[in-house]
Amino acid sequence: MALSRLEQRIGAHLQVLYPDLDPGELTQACLQAISSPPDAPTPVPHSNLWSQCDCVMITYGDSLRREGEAPLHTLHQFLNRHLADCISTVHILPFFPYSSDDGFSVMDYSSVSPKVGEWEDVSALAEDFTVMGDLVINHCSSRSRWFENFKAGVEPGASFFVQVPGDTDLSAVVRPRTSSLLREVETASGTRHVWCTFSEDQVDLDFRNPEVLLTFLRIIRLYIEKGITWFRLDAVAFLWKEIGTRCINLPQTHQMIRLLRLLIEHREPAATLITETNIPNNENLTYFGNANEAHMIYNFSLPPLLINTLISGNCTHLKNWLMTMPAAQHGTAYFNFIASHDGIGLRPVEGLLTDWEVSNLIQTLQRFGARVSTRTGPDGQPKPYEINVSLFDALKGTVQHGPDPWQVARYLCAHAIMLGLEGIPAIYVHSLVATENDEDRVTHSGHLRSINRHIWQADDLEEKLVGETHHRGVFNALRRLIKLRCAQPAFHPNASQFNLQLGESLFGYWRQSVSGEQSIFAIYNVTDTPQRLNLAELNLLAADLWHDLIRGQDYEDQVAQITLAPYQALWLTDQVPVAEADAAAD
Repeated sequence: MALSRLEQRIGAHLQVLYPDLDPGELTQACLQAISSPPDAPTPVPHSNLWSQCDCVMITYGDSLRREGEAPLHTLHQFLNRHLADCISTVHILPFFPYSSDDGFSVMDYSSVSPKVGEWEDVSALAEDFTVMGDLVINHCSSRSRWFENFKAGVEPGASFFVQVPGDTDLSAVVRPRTSSLLREVETASGTRHVWCTFSEDQVDLDFRNPEVLLTFLRIIRLYIEKGITWFRLDAVAFLWKEIGTRCINLPQTHQMIRLLRLLIEHREPAATLITETNIPNNENLTYFGNANEAHMIYNFSLPPLLINTLISGNCTHLKNWLMTMPAAQHGTAYFNFIASHDGIGLRPVEGLLTDWEVSNLIQTLQRFGARVSTRTGPDGQPKPYEINVSLFDALKGTVQHGPDPWQVARYLCAHAIMLGLEGIPAIYVHSLVATENDEDRVTHSGHLRSINRHIWQADDLEEKLVGETHHRGVFNALRRLIKLRCAQPAFHPNASQFNLQLGESLFGYWRQSVSGEQSIFAIYNVTDTPQRLNLAELNLLAADLWHDLIRGQDYEDQVAQITLAPYQALWLTDQVPVAEADAAAD
C-alpha cells in the first residue's frame, strides 16, 4: 500500500533521528501513540492561529488559593470574574506531582497534583479559555517511577536516561547552572553516571531511544484529550546530547521539534508549539525553522532590554535590537513577555549589552531587592545567569536616582510597549496585579526564584483589587490597555512593524494592519522627565485626524509639537474602531 504524504514526512524525520531503525515501523508506532490517522488532513501552511485579541496570562495552578477550594477552581473563578474580556489563553505552569523546582521536576506526567486540583478542573478551564501546558521534555524527577525503574533495571525507565562514563570529557557542554553535570547513582547493574543539565533532581531523558519519543507522544495525546492545545516545550534547546559537542541547539533537536509539530498539528489542527529557549538572541531565532518548527518562540531578549531601557532612560539598545529582528512569517509569531515565573535572563543580551551595562543593570536591580542566579561559564567560573526580582520592584526607580515616584507610570509604560509590539503578549499573573518581591518565600524555600512566585490568598487579593491600592490601579489600567489592543487591527501579531528614529529618550514604532486599513504610531517617553515630540517627525499620513487611543485625545495639526509626560505612552491612530470607545470607557 502506498504511503500517505503524512507517513512519508514522518518517516523522513525519523530516518534522520534514528538511521538504524526501520522508519516505516516507527512511523506507524508514532501515529498510534498520538492517535492520529495516517490520512489526517494537513493544516493550511502559514495560517495565523491567532489575532490581536489573543493575550496570555502565565500562572501557577496555585498562585491563588482559597480555603476549601481546589486552586485550579479558584483560578478559573478569578479569570471568569475579572479577565474573561481580555485574556484569551491561560498558561498553567506544571501542575503535575513534582519533587522540586516548583513543578519542573515532574514525577508523573499523566496526573494532576491533588494540591491544585484534578483533570476535570483543567478541562473545565479549557472550555472558557485556551489552555497552554508545559511539556517538560528535557528531564524528569529523580523520584519518578521511570528513574526508580532505571535504578532497578526494568522498563519503562531502564533505558530512558542519558548516562556516560564518569571520566568523560564534557568541557564543551554549555551549562545553565553551577551544579555538577553528572550525578553518580547506584543501580542494580552497578554505579552509573546520569546527565543532569539543571539539578541532580532533574535527570535528563534520552531521546536517542525512540521509546522515550513514543512515551511523550502518548503524554501529548492525553493532554490534547484533556483540552490543552498550546504546548510549551520546556528547556528544549538541551534535548539531544552528543559527546564532544556543546549539547545545545543540535541539529537533532531541531529535527525533533519539526517531527513533534508535524505529529501534533495533524492530531489537533488548533495545536500550537512554543519553544522555551533561554539562549542568545540569534540562536533563539533558529527555532522558527522555516515556519516548520515552533509556531512561537519566547522573545527572551525583550525583558532585560526593556527593563534596561526604562531604568536608564535610554532606548538605544532596545531600538537597535528591534531593528535586527526579522518579521515573523505568517503562521509564526513572537511570544512577548517581560516577566515570568523565572528571573530576567541575561544570556539573551549577550552581544546586545556590554559586560559593564549588564553589571550596571544587575547592581541597580539589586538596590531594588533583586537576587542574582549564576551558571558555570566556559572557563569554569560562575557567571550571572538571571536576575531574580518581581517586575514591579524592578521598575521602582532608575540607575541615576534610585527609587522614585514614577514606579507605576514606568511599569505601565513597559506593558504598553510590549502590548504594541509585533507578536502575542503574555503577562505573568503577578505582573497583572503588581505583586512585590516575596522576601519571605526566598527565606523559607532557599530558592532565589521564589522572590517572584508569591502565593496570594484569593480573598486578600480581591480586597486589594477594590481598595485604594497600587494593585487595583495597575490591574485596571492593564485590563484597559489589553482591551484597547484587542480592538486594533494594526496590533495583529503579524501586522507590519517599522522602527521610528526619535532619539534615545523617545522609543517608537509604526504598525499597520495586514489589510492596510489602520496605522498606529506607538511612541513612549522612556525617561523620568517630559520630552518634546514634533509630530512632523512622524511623517503622518494624510488623514484628517489622528487620535491617541490611550488618552482619547485628537490631533488635527500634523506638524504640532506635543509634550509627553514621564513614561507616557501614545498610541496614535488614523482609524478608531467602534470597540475602542467601549474599552476606553472601562
